[in-house]
Amino acid sequence: MTSQYISTLLQEFNENADSIKAPKMEAYMKNKFSMFGINAPLRNAISKPFLQKESLPPKNELPEIVKTLWDKPQREIHYFALELMFNYAKQFEKHDIELLEYMLTRKSWWDTVDFIAAKLLGTYFRLYPEQILPITSQWLSSENIWLQRSCLLFQLKYKTNVDTLLLSQIINQLNHTNTFFINKAIGWVLREYAKTDPAWVINFVQNTPLSNLSKKEALKHFET
Repeated sequence: MTSQYISTLLQEFNENADSIKAPKMEAYMKNKFSMFGINAPLRNAISKPFLQKESLPPKNELPEIVKTLWDKPQREIHYFALELMFNYAKQFEKHDIELLEYMLTRKSWWDTVDFIAAKLLGTYFRLYPEQILPITSQWLSSENIWLQRSCLLFQLKYKTNVDTLLLSQIINQLNHTNTFFINKAIGWVLREYAKTDPAWVINFVQNTPLSNLSKKEALKHFET
């Protein structure tokens, strides 16, 4: 089933490729990836039949399918792989962290990393909270900014379940990296949590030597 699922999917994407739109879409992504030239509404329409419950492959085939799709050059296929993974999020097993790390560390850019962090990794850590400290410790110690960014963003949608002690520890560990994608993520996660606990965020920002970018992003909702 795996090979047929992939070949049929790729055929649909290839048949809907638009050589006029593709260069503009590639330019938007700073020419880091090839594109079919398929915009989001059409991509969603193409993907829908493959993501319906009756069409989904068995979960044990997921790593092979995702890695095969991730190896393709076109970005739209990576987006499909993300959506496919999302369909299995509530069924994640402990070892699935290996597949998430595989995706985070290959073909890495903010668009896929942020989806993985907030929607996939966030769900995984809800299922396996005992994995949070060992995995985030390992990733924070790495030199991979995308793994580090994911440590910041996995709690993005946790609202009242945000572990503020962990969040503050992660921010303080990454606060001096002077890396745009890290500082932006620090501000983003603080801004999002401010919707739940604005007093905590204001206090944290006032008492933490954040970069100007992080501070600006964190306090956006408080601007008058």
